[in-house]
Amino acid sequence: MANLKIYSTQNKDIQKTMEKEFNKKMYLLKSKNDENATSQAAMVVIDNKTGYVVGCVGGLGEKETSRGFNRATQAKRQTGSAIKPLAILAPGIDKKIFTASTTFVDEETDFNDGSDEPYHPTNYDGYLGEITVRRAVESSQNIPFVKMMEEITPKTSIKYLKKMGISTLTDKDENLALALGGLDIGMSPLETAAAYATIANDGKYIEPTFFTKIETSEGKTVLKSKQKKKNVFSKETAYIIKELLTEPVNGTYGTATYCKMKNMDVAAKTGTTNENYDRWLCGFTPYYSAATWFGFDINETINFNKRNPAGLIWSSIMDDIHEKLEGKRFEKPNKVISCTICKKSGKKATKYCIDTYEEYYLKGTEPTECTYHSSKNKGKKNEINKSVNKNTVDESKNTENVKKETDDSVEKEVIEEAPKVEASDEIIEDPSENTENDTSSDNNIQNNVTEDSKEDIIEETESSEDSTDKPLQDASNEKIENVA
Repeated sequence: MANLKIYSTQNKDIQKTMEKEFNKKMYLLKSKNDENATSQAAMVVIDNKTGYVVGCVGGLGEKETSRGFNRATQAKRQTGSAIKPLAILAPGIDKKIFTASTTFVDEETDFNDGSDEPYHPTNYDGYLGEITVRRAVESSQNIPFVKMMEEITPKTSIKYLKKMGISTLTDKDENLALALGGLDIGMSPLETAAAYATIANDGKYIEPTFFTKIETSEGKTVLKSKQKKKNVFSKETAYIIKELLTEPVNGTYGTATYCKMKNMDVAAKTGTTNENYDRWLCGFTPYYSAATWFGFDINETINFNKRNPAGLIWSSIMDDIHEKLEGKRFEKPNKVISCTICKKSGKKATKYCIDTYEEYYLKGTEPTECTYHSSKNKGKKNEINKSVNKNTVDESKNTENVKKETDDSVEKEVIEEAPKVEASDEIIEDPSENTENDTSSDNNIQNNVTEDSKEDIIEETESSEDSTDKPLQDASNEKIENVA
């Protein structure tokens, strides 16, 4: 059918900004294993309220081929800790299994995962002892998140992930390694961005789309985009997760402090996998959600001056996109309860608590009063949990190490060994092709459309994909865990 008119969701200014950043030579790292290969990256930006993909880039450098391998929609990569808000915070808080100030002991731990040997994840910088969920989010401590997953159960976690549009999960993912992003197949930047947009959109998932409708030259509509929509969790739960995800950005020991924006709330989470094979930055503002991946098509260690290149790309593009937008904050629903909390115990602060902050709760989940501090032990600095073993590094020592790294914009991670999955020799298709609607049209159209989100009409041209390479194997199926 010729002479079709495609109404695109793409914002031409956002797309131009993204392409300009992806064309910077600073991001092209030469492969040590293949003289013809370089590092690659992908990014998707979604409008929170509509699910419209306003920008999408599937590779670094100038585009040299049409219909090339689009990493933004086709690549399935291990996520590392970028999965924590989706797989753990969302179900845990929504089902009232824990709160933002619930404490977990961050110490060396063996977990019974049903396998022959104990599951033994670690932290990069030692252990912090008893800490709140908020503190665990701030510097991405692994042990507390695995303990949270134990309480949630991987089965429940997977149910939530699927409701948020993640289509690539398998039965092999039903284990504790899911807490740290150890996946059988992986996730695409497109589906990851849409899942984060669920949090940004107050708990409502909207299937992402690249177009609104297609018409003939006579004006007859031949195809309309039908987006699936689903309420995954309440707006109150969403707000608490939003607030928690500001901690990596604003916290003293945060892993994404470079993502701060003036007069704009920013929520973000980093992710890294074994041997620095994959680097992620996923997050959102009140306007847009975005997921950025950086790595090699065939797994290879990324050395980028001890910085997170995915985070640098995300920050640069999102800064530019929001430069002329009105400053906004995340809106707190009336039913969300706020309390002054003792940072040490995670309980309601009393007059004897010397280090406090404001925390947020679903109604009925507020903590009891702190009993750690009283008139008898006012100001004492001893640890809450004296059972922490002698190998536990105290928080002050550990956080100094974390701060030293984050001052250099370094994301702290822990790299865990996990079973490998053989990579397929065939091209991995866009997961959205498996949805109920004919979203395969989206994938053929997505890199063709060049008009802004006001639905300017464009004439059909030769279809092309955002990529710098010819179609190739997505060799990311090696099961890798993260860590921060």
